[in-house]
Amino acid sequence: MLSNKSQYVVQILLVVGILVAANVISSFFHKKVDMTEDKRYTLTQASKNIAGGLKDIVYIKVLLEGQFPAGFKRLQESVRDLLVEYQKINPNIQFEFENPSEGTVEEINARRKALSEQGINPVNLRLIDSEERTEKLIYPVAIVNMGKQSININLLENEVSGATPEENLNNSINSLEYKFSNIFSKLQVYKKPIIMFTEGNGELDSLETMDFQTSIRSFYDSGRLNLDNVIQISPEIDLLIIARPLTAFSEKNKFKIDQYIMNGGKVMFLMDRVSVSLDSLQNREMFIPGTYDQNLDDMLFKYGARVNQDLVLDLECTRIALAVGQLGNKPQLELFPWYYHPAVSPRSNHPIVKNLDRIDFRFPSSIDTIKTSVPIQKDILLTTSRYTRYQLIPVQLSFEILRYEPDPSKFNKEPRNLAVLLSGEFPSLYKGKVSASMMEGLKQLDMTYKESSEPTSILVVSDGRIIKNPVNRETEQYNSLGFNRFENYKFANKDFLINAVEYMLDERGVLEARNRDVKLRLLDSVRAKQEKTKWQLINIVLPILLLLIGGIGFDQYRKRKYAA
Repeated sequence: MLSNKSQYVVQILLVVGILVAANVISSFFHKKVDMTEDKRYTLTQASKNIAGGLKDIVYIKVLLEGQFPAGFKRLQESVRDLLVEYQKINPNIQFEFENPSEGTVEEINARRKALSEQGINPVNLRLIDSEERTEKLIYPVAIVNMGKQSININLLENEVSGATPEENLNNSINSLEYKFSNIFSKLQVYKKPIIMFTEGNGELDSLETMDFQTSIRSFYDSGRLNLDNVIQISPEIDLLIIARPLTAFSEKNKFKIDQYIMNGGKVMFLMDRVSVSLDSLQNREMFIPGTYDQNLDDMLFKYGARVNQDLVLDLECTRIALAVGQLGNKPQLELFPWYYHPAVSPRSNHPIVKNLDRIDFRFPSSIDTIKTSVPIQKDILLTTSRYTRYQLIPVQLSFEILRYEPDPSKFNKEPRNLAVLLSGEFPSLYKGKVSASMMEGLKQLDMTYKESSEPTSILVVSDGRIIKNPVNRETEQYNSLGFNRFENYKFANKDFLINAVEYMLDERGVLEARNRDVKLRLLDSVRAKQEKTKWQLINIVLPILLLLIGGIGFDQYRKRKYAA
């Protein structure tokens, strides 16, 4: 019979053996239960479907290896956790982390040069924790390769005005699943969707939209379409963009647009209603703007929106430069807030605008939503701030308004709509208006008339210049879309438009991932610093004390039990 001491040793060995066996067995199984409130470790069903559809090897190199400040370490770990989840869905997804700043000076410089040639540039990260300020040169980029295709993903979101570094990092983490799923989805598309810009009615020309077209070139084909030159708009076109038309559309061309929508086509109406610009105000004491008549009011009204003949002013605006004097032979310029150029901060949680920086508007009008004969979903994407006023046309405009401090009591109107997304099955503008002879003509052209649309979407924005990049006509060169030369700042115009394109053409539900919202739970840094010693003792000393007390108590229990 074993002694008490021998039994004790056997029991310890048995427990250790069970623990080792359990660890060995568990290493062959990968099962995780997501107990978090925001389900941060669970892929959306759309992401699972997209990842599961990858037939070829997808190799991902993440340039985030190394030691980082605590806040940025969270982004690094979130990327790793996400890619592990993707790999569980599809083993064809392979990844590794690499530190571009590792090695000799020559190796680092050569690596940085190679990355720069791929369009990958470092970010100088500044983070402040409770004790120190940290500055680090990093590459928050993942390079996704499949076959001959190579795509870079920027893992760090652009800074949003007014947001803290922690909030920007959290926005970046929120966007990770969408960014990877979006790329995985595009890698499986072997025919690029087609986007066409209309021309023939004074719309922006190709140079004025070049930055946008260049930005979407990797995943979309784009071109120009003169409606006068076609019998109908081809159903092969996935999206039609009507970018700042200045002259009236003929009824014939409106019919083509209407029937394109009835067949499930998607359209962006980027509209200016008021004929005004900064140039029109130069060297004038007063200017009375006119309005553009694009002959589209009845069409938009039928679909559920109306772009009004007014100008919206907002105290949250960008600035313009005006001459206030002469310094030698050069005018002395000063920046003034220009209320007709709202700097619009998205307030909606819609996937198109969620976590976006401000968007630069120029002389926008307000948009009303209209009750329609059939149910149409109307998503308000962008509005002015609560410091709003509006002026009906005709109105006298001048720079005289800048001589005085703004009166907040005059900027007290409700926020006005500037961008609205309409979705549903739209009624035709020409319902009940197509004659028998017209029907016969359509039949001869092997065309049919439809009175209601398939499910589709229409975007209406009350500023046609939202898609216009700055242009130098002398050199035929253009600047970045959204760049404001007075503010020397790039606004999120391009991000807004690209998000809108991807949302409207998203048939696989990728943008479901943009709705994910991982809550930011920040520590009270002041309290953490003050109570540092207390919590160190609780987390380090207390477990040891509890272990000792438990061991002593168990030993005393055994002595009393076996004393007899």
